[in-house]
Amino acid sequence: MSRYLTSGKIALLALVELYAESRFPNQSVVPVLSFVIRHLVSPKDNTAFILTLDHIKSATLHQPSAVVGRTIFDLLLKKLWEINSFDALHTFFANIQTYLIEPERADKSPVRVHGEKSMLSKTSVLGCFVRRAALEYVRLQFHDAVSLWRSFIAYREPTLAMWKKRNLGAGPMSFDVNLKGLGYNDGLVGVVYGRGKESRDCTVSTDDVERLLEFQVDSMQRMGTRIPDDMQAQLRQMLSTNVTIPALTHYVEFLNSWRSGDYPGSFDNLHRYFDYTMHNRDRTFYQYALLNLAILQADFGCYRESILAMQETINTARENKDMACLNFSLSWLYHFHKAHPQDCPDVISSRMERESLQFLKAKAKEGGMHHLQSMAHLSEAKQILVGGESIPAAFESILRSSHLNVTKNIHNAMGSQILLQSSLWSRMGISYLSWMNCELFLSKYRVNSPIEDVVKALCRSAYIMSLRGKADEALERLDQVDQECLRTLKVYQYWATYVGLLKLRQAMYKGDAAAAELLLQQLSASPYVEPDCALEISICKLDLLARRGNYSAALTAITQLSEELVRDRADIYHRIRLMVIKADLLSKCGRTVKGLSVAVSAATIAWRSRLLPALFQAFRTIANILIHMGEFAAAYSMMDNIMPQVLECEDAYLNAQCFSCLADAQMGLAGSKKGAGRNECLHRALEFIDRGFAEYSRIRDTKSQMTLVSQKARIQDFTGEKSLRDDAVKWYKQLKKG
Repeated sequence: MSRYLTSGKIALLALVELYAESRFPNQSVVPVLSFVIRHLVSPKDNTAFILTLDHIKSATLHQPSAVVGRTIFDLLLKKLWEINSFDALHTFFANIQTYLIEPERADKSPVRVHGEKSMLSKTSVLGCFVRRAALEYVRLQFHDAVSLWRSFIAYREPTLAMWKKRNLGAGPMSFDVNLKGLGYNDGLVGVVYGRGKESRDCTVSTDDVERLLEFQVDSMQRMGTRIPDDMQAQLRQMLSTNVTIPALTHYVEFLNSWRSGDYPGSFDNLHRYFDYTMHNRDRTFYQYALLNLAILQADFGCYRESILAMQETINTARENKDMACLNFSLSWLYHFHKAHPQDCPDVISSRMERESLQFLKAKAKEGGMHHLQSMAHLSEAKQILVGGESIPAAFESILRSSHLNVTKNIHNAMGSQILLQSSLWSRMGISYLSWMNCELFLSKYRVNSPIEDVVKALCRSAYIMSLRGKADEALERLDQVDQECLRTLKVYQYWATYVGLLKLRQAMYKGDAAAAELLLQQLSASPYVEPDCALEISICKLDLLARRGNYSAALTAITQLSEELVRDRADIYHRIRLMVIKADLLSKCGRTVKGLSVAVSAATIAWRSRLLPALFQAFRTIANILIHMGEFAAAYSMMDNIMPQVLECEDAYLNAQCFSCLADAQMGLAGSKKGAGRNECLHRALEFIDRGFAEYSRIRDTKSQMTLVSQKARIQDFTGEKSLRDDAVKWYKQLKKG
């Protein structure tokens, strides 16, 4: 493997020489030079890693040259076949240097005459390419130079048929003029070129491999993915030669091991890479070693060690005056404190309160770190939502982030922004807009976004579908996720948790206690669960205890969980949800006054924070308590006023509970009336029961369906509708049989 030169670079040098000879007309200069510079400057991806003649042909075949009747590819073909010996290759590299000139002596005239030599400045992109190629060729040992020559012969061989059409004297031995009159079976050909002439020792250079590794590192860090299996096989094949393995290989292996959950392997490769950089680059990159170590420790669950490593990262970055690393470290420490406040020392917690997001935004703006600034605005919006503060202020921060993403072309920040918008609409009770934001992201921005954001949007979209009563479609959608996205352990755990949550809710609604208990154990066993998912698991556990009638254990668990949320200053929305659940449990235990007090407090906080789904849940709890207290008219008036907005939430379970509450209120009102008024209330109750039954049917809550059908049968028995009552009884028995 050559360190820099390859057969493809020789072809690019030939194109540069044609340009320097003024063989390009004006209309061909920009497209051809753009092609050359793209392969010199831009990082290569795994689809166009090796520059073949087919790539060059597609870029130059339809570009006219300054010679009438000839394309640029025709001139390039002639230039390549003129290198017809090893000595001609030496001459080619010697002549290419004659086109270089010092920058101060460069010709500034824009007029180019066909055939006139145009000098290249040594400091230009093309000039630097020519200088390095010539220098690398001079530094090649004889064996490596011969390998390059053999590789060039094999590289050029597919164009022999095209060259014969333009040069009738060309033959099978035209690749080397010194072999004229000889054949493939001649002993001299066998000694010089071995078995034939198809040596590919210099198809790929060490420089190309390093640039490919840089591309892979950039993709893995930006997208959060792992190296595909076929790409890993190609890299191993390239690195299996007897050459010095680039140090970046260890870093790629570190990222790949990290994403796959191989923590011992990731530690090993991280130390290998940064041991090399410390040996060759002193302490220049030491802070990045500590930064990677801190993030890795956090993913491994070693939070104390992670904090210590991040503190050392901040100190080292300050010593080296690396503002980019310093700002990123402070941002990471802030988010870590918000996610794990109980694991942060008091010094860190107090510092995070003082050095808030305002400091991070100012430093990111000063350093021109637009991505970090955009994330800081999103963090500010999230902080506002978590604290239950002003909704307009949260929208303002999101719009600031969106403005940066659009004006600065920050593609990989769009996912976080749209997901936060989706969460905001969901909190305001506009479920359709929340779902639409997820769909917008998945259809328009998923290509350039991190895999973690894509899977989060997919899971949230599926969760909203399950709330609408489309659990089967939601699970089917989660099963259709690209398996390449799930090769990262953290992403897979997030996806698997959502799948388990949807199946757990289905099992609970169907009354399958054994399956629900098993799924709950599996979900609770994982030590690394996202905070939102952990809370959903805890709420499902409380719901399961309540369905079994174990109210004392449910109250104990909810009290403990509420204390933890208050201690950690968790999201106000989660705390309100727990308050509503506690109020329901207290009401079922007969402590209606205490339940009413808790529900009113929850409703007050939810209204102040504009958390409408939680507000409607609180109102439904208050209405149920009022019904138990005999205040049927107040309960019905309250629920009737909020039902239009409740239906906008598109939560089938909430809709069913509200319709059931309305039916109970109407039945209570019927008890205080006589004649037509009573019948009217009972018929309204039947209507609400039917609507509640339809909502319960969407989520397949069998127990609640049986409760409503039994109520319906009693009402029809009271009104004297015997046939309808018998049908309801048969329906009840069918539901009981499952």
